[in-house]
Amino acid sequence: MGRSEQAISSFSDAVIFWFRQNFGKIILLIVVAVCAALISKIVAAAMRRALERTNLPSASIFVNIVRALIWIFAAATVLQPVFGINPSTVVAALGVSGLALSFGLKDTIANIVGGFGLMVSKVVQPGDIITIQGTTGTVRDVTWRHTIVIDRTGNQLLIPNSILNTTALEKITEAGEAATTVPFTLRGDADIARSSHSIAQVVAQATKGMAMPSNPPIVQLQGFTPYGIKGQVVMFAKQGVIAADMQDAATRALAGQEYLVQEAELPSVKGVDQAN
Repeated sequence: MGRSEQAISSFSDAVIFWFRQNFGKIILLIVVAVCAALISKIVAAAMRRALERTNLPSASIFVNIVRALIWIFAAATVLQPVFGINPSTVVAALGVSGLALSFGLKDTIANIVGGFGLMVSKVVQPGDIITIQGTTGTVRDVTWRHTIVIDRTGNQLLIPNSILNTTALEKITEAGEAATTVPFTLRGDADIARSSHSIAQVVAQATKGMAMPSNPPIVQLQGFTPYGIKGQVVMFAKQGVIAADMQDAATRALAGQEYLVQEAELPSVKGVDQAN
C-alpha cells in the first residue's frame, strides 16, 4: 500500500471516528435548527395575520425581531451540549465587548431603534405617502434598518430609519401627491368663464386615461401680467402615471387655443410708439 493510499485511509478513518464520536451532537444540532426554522416560519405567518387584524402597523421589523429572538434562543440551546460553550460565558464576553460593539454598530443600532420607534408611535406606517428631503413616495415597508419608499416612477428608495427619526417629514394625501400643474396665460380680452370651462374640458379629454376619475382638472387664475391673465390647470395623475407624461398631454392639447397667449408679445407703449 502506497503512502497516498495510507493517507486517504487514515483520513477516512479519522472522519468516521469523528462522526461516531459526535453523531448525537450533529443530530441535536440538525433537530434544533429544523425546529427553529419551522417555529420561525409559523410564528412569522401568525404575526402577520395578527397585525393585519389589529391597529398596529404591519411592518416586517416586528416579525424580524421575533424571528431573531427565536434563533438566538435556538443557538443558546445548542451552545453547551454541542459546542461545549457555557451560555453565561458568552453573555459575560458580550458584556465586556459591548462597549466596542456599540461604537462599531452605532448606525445599525440607531436604525433598529429608530425603525421600532417609528412603528410603535405610528409616525410612519406602510401605505403612508410622505415627502422627505424633496423625495415623495409611498411607504412600502419598514425593515430593521431601512424604510422602503416607492416613488411614482416605480423607483425604490431605501431611507435609513435614523434619518426618518431626525429629519422633518411631511405626510400628504393621495390627491396632494398626484397633483401636477401646467401654467398658461389667458388673453386679456378673452371671456374668463368660457375660457376656463374650455381649458378644463380640453385637459380632461386629453388626460382621460391618466387622471384620477374622482378628481377632475381644476383651473386657477393667479394674477395679471403684461401679456394677459396668468393661471394654471391642476391635474391629478392616477397611480402609475408619470407626472411629466400628463403635463405633456395637457400642453399638446392646449397648444393653439385662441384664448391663450402662445408667444410673448409685449404690449405697445404709447410714448415709445410716438417717439418712433
